[in-house]
Amino acid sequence: METYFEPMQEQMLKKTGKKLHNFGTRARPVGKFVAVIFLILCLLIPLSFIEGQIYSRSSNQDSVTAEIASTAASRQTVIGPVLAVHYRTRIPEKQYFDAELRRIIIKQAVINDHIAYLPARNLATRGAARVERRYRGIYQALLFHLDAKVEGAFEAPADMLKVPDGSEFVDASAAILFSVSDPRGLDSDPDVLVDGKAMRFKATTNKMFEEIMGGSRLEIALGEWKLGQTRSIAFSFPLKLTGTEALSFAPTAENNVVELSSDWLHPSFGGRFLPRKHNIGDKGFNAQWEVSQLARNLDRALQGGSREGTEIMGIRFIDPVNVYLQAERAVKYGSLFIVLTFAAFFIGEFLRRRPMHIMQYALVGLALAIFFLLLIALSEHLPFATAYLAGASACIGLVVIYLAGAFDSWRTALGFGAGLSVLYGMLFGILQMEDRALLMGSLLLFAALAAAMFSTRRLDWYQLKQNEAPTEISGE
Repeated sequence: METYFEPMQEQMLKKTGKKLHNFGTRARPVGKFVAVIFLILCLLIPLSFIEGQIYSRSSNQDSVTAEIASTAASRQTVIGPVLAVHYRTRIPEKQYFDAELRRIIIKQAVINDHIAYLPARNLATRGAARVERRYRGIYQALLFHLDAKVEGAFEAPADMLKVPDGSEFVDASAAILFSVSDPRGLDSDPDVLVDGKAMRFKATTNKMFEEIMGGSRLEIALGEWKLGQTRSIAFSFPLKLTGTEALSFAPTAENNVVELSSDWLHPSFGGRFLPRKHNIGDKGFNAQWEVSQLARNLDRALQGGSREGTEIMGIRFIDPVNVYLQAERAVKYGSLFIVLTFAAFFIGEFLRRRPMHIMQYALVGLALAIFFLLLIALSEHLPFATAYLAGASACIGLVVIYLAGAFDSWRTALGFGAGLSVLYGMLFGILQMEDRALLMGSLLLFAALAAAMFSTRRLDWYQLKQNEAPTEISGE
């Protein structure tokens, strides 16, 4: 080995007058590899702290959403209208002779209460929803304002009221029931047209009706109901409703139609029933649901959103620029960033015969980690894309300047900077393609592995611990 490097050392001393040391003084490949792996594991600690900070800020965002919902209106589920009839039956007084007691026993009459409810034959809700942002400091929540019209009809059959055997009918009263999750969101007290007559909703006073449906029940009293009567009742009313983030409808009728439009560009359709038709464009969306009685369970639909497993067709107005969600997804790729960068350093170190100290690895790794902290801090005040560009540019510039001094070569530093720029660009693309994130991440890893294998395909790893290369350490 001395015969190979001695002439080079003498030649370099004559040209530069600087002392050189042998490349063999660095760690061997296996030892260096173990040290780099250990350093990667150590850098997961600051990444976990940054991820915890993101969770904390996201929790603050959720608290603000809950606060705004508590002062305005929460998520809304609309149930009904449903026709409900409260009727009473009586078991008449009876007298019979008890042979054992040898006397006449009188059994008093008993009054029993019953509830019969009837879904609308047809129920249509058509309207538009406007979405606005409400702010608390740097945090925000989405409120919707629904302006719709509800119309339908009940077709009451003659046998709607069932009188048990041995009982007799006493009396009955009917009401149209309607429910929303949070009545604070009702923006007006509308006139309800019932068979052409204007009426008003009021809070339910009949406790028997409280068992029928979830939410906050409102009613329109229809008065006395006669046994065995057949009746058709048409109704319509405007519905102006405010809520936070999500709006749902329970399909309580035999035939349910809901048609909604909005200027919001990012709806998320959920519940048990998805829209039969929907269109999302540059100016918003429109959607149409159609649900028949054959597809829904009435008892669960009447409970609305008050328990799990209920029947609803709903929509959430989601925020695609939720910076905390995007930052959380970004930081999950932090370890991949560090691994790929260190892999490039490790391979380049042996290909170029230019050693890097483990502290140089550590400082570059910390620069990569702090990018994610900059990202969440900047994105709270700037658009996410702008914050991403600013944070990435700052970190790439820092790494390039540092490597230029460490390698004494701007060309090498700019080469690594170009590679980092490509890496950051690919991560941003992955963040924008949520549905294809796994595919893009897998392709990125495959490309990195292919690049590593291609660049080292002719490298003789057995000779690395035997060969030495000179490295400048000081000047005379």
